[in-house]
Amino acid sequence: AKLPGSRLVSIVLFPDVPKNDPVWTLSTMQWGQIITHDMSMAMGTTQAKAHAIQCCSQDGQILAPEQHGSSLCFPITIPPDDPVYSKFHQMCMNFVRSTTDIELGCSAGHEPAEQLVTVTHYMDASLLYGSSPDLAARLREGRGGRMLVEFRDGRPWPPAAANKSAVCDTQFDEEPCYQFGDVRGNQNPQLTVLQIVFLREHNRIANTLGHINPHWDDETLYQETRRILIAEYQHINYYEWLPIFLGTKNMLKYGLIYDTKGHIDDYKDDVDPSTLNGHATAGFRYFHSAIQGKLELISEERTILGGLRLSDFLNRPGVIEDDHNMDHLCRGLSTQPEENIDPFFTSEITDFLFRNGKPFGRDLRATDIQRGRDHGLASYNDYRHFCGLPKAHSFHDFSDFISAENIEKLALLYAHPDDVDLVVGGSLEAHVEDTLSGPTFLCLLLEQFYRTRVGDRFFYETGNHELAFTPEQLNEIRKASFSRLMCDNSDHIYNMQPRGFEVISHKNQLVPCDDTHTIPAIDLSLWKDVGGYHEGLFYGKK
Repeated sequence: AKLPGSRLVSIVLFPDVPKNDPVWTLSTMQWGQIITHDMSMAMGTTQAKAHAIQCCSQDGQILAPEQHGSSLCFPITIPPDDPVYSKFHQMCMNFVRSTTDIELGCSAGHEPAEQLVTVTHYMDASLLYGSSPDLAARLREGRGGRMLVEFRDGRPWPPAAANKSAVCDTQFDEEPCYQFGDVRGNQNPQLTVLQIVFLREHNRIANTLGHINPHWDDETLYQETRRILIAEYQHINYYEWLPIFLGTKNMLKYGLIYDTKGHIDDYKDDVDPSTLNGHATAGFRYFHSAIQGKLELISEERTILGGLRLSDFLNRPGVIEDDHNMDHLCRGLSTQPEENIDPFFTSEITDFLFRNGKPFGRDLRATDIQRGRDHGLASYNDYRHFCGLPKAHSFHDFSDFISAENIEKLALLYAHPDDVDLVVGGSLEAHVEDTLSGPTFLCLLLEQFYRTRVGDRFFYETGNHELAFTPEQLNEIRKASFSRLMCDNSDHIYNMQPRGFEVISHKNQLVPCDDTHTIPAIDLSLWKDVGGYHEGLFYGKK
């Protein structure tokens, strides 16, 4: 049957009902975007900027195919009585389809089209290092294993973007706009803050290793630093961040993590670690619900100094260098609660996304729904069935995990249960105990992060003698935490709670950053090169 318009579905099912998460901070949401950007970016989509292809007229009307001249136009129709856009006589929201293997001429033609991803699928911090040898080389200083930085006010900042107008919406020439390993790095202030934290962590490690091993050249220092940073990042992802969403018990049960002290040899060469379309295009996008529309600026005493309206600073990272906003935003990430993860989404992303000074912007939720259709994802009912739930024959059959009120809305919008979009149905499910998602998305995320781990020969816990950290080094890597990253790479943060993804409480109190008993620090002296241990490890001969 004809599907309901994506914007209409967004208005009816995903309104803005603000409610803070009682346990998790905004860093929990923001770290998720780091992982998303690391593992997926559909080719031909620019989440950063206005698209070169315009499928709507200047005054917001749908253009006929002969007017826009692109086979990739798939604009979102805006209902005539839209609560926001009708005031501005907008009938059309731009949407350009993802590039597939067919457009690039690398498909036999009789297979279904496959969307292409322009970043590495592995969990390898490509958003810091880049996804091509050329970009990786351009981001390096070329000395001491360090990444390129620019110093202002004695503080290291990322280098200036080569093509500012392609990645930022700056309003003045001198406004900063940064070059990262991922074109989306300037997208919102807190994402940019975390990108800077990773950049500084790389250089912190490289400087320390250079001090310990003065005979190492730039390449050796860079590769070993990159290896350590990726390991820290994978450790935080699997042992600190993912358990919040997937539940520690589920992760142990399905082999995503282990409660062991030694190496873990679970690499399987027949497991495909590629990013699953249903994960990247639907499952992981549910967590857009956690986005806050106002970002709090927080003092060292953890008082609120002010706030930033999210839609005022999309693709405008310069605010981070103002005053002491780098620290204010870092503390904001680990102090302000995230929005509750539920079917409610802030209007800053459903009405005002990328508005760039205009009184209205785009709708991210409508875009998520449209993207699922563009990519030809199977329906919610199909994915439910794939994940072991009974297939629904009537809307009422969804009542095992979806509320009666939302089933009624689904029945009004869709002609048949088989028509319900995956990103829609999955976002309406009640959460499984000790997780932050319903059973269908939980199943997809467990599948994805199992593959990401087990299909990666270089995963940091491997015991493969050609690739492994020593047992002592691995023990140090396992001390990595979000709070330690914040302590070591902000400008003037002197106190953090030990579990930085969790709100400050009597069970998670602020402690001094130099209390390495409570917030452990990695001892890099275990990387002292005593007689060629590193020769050919991880680089040179594989």
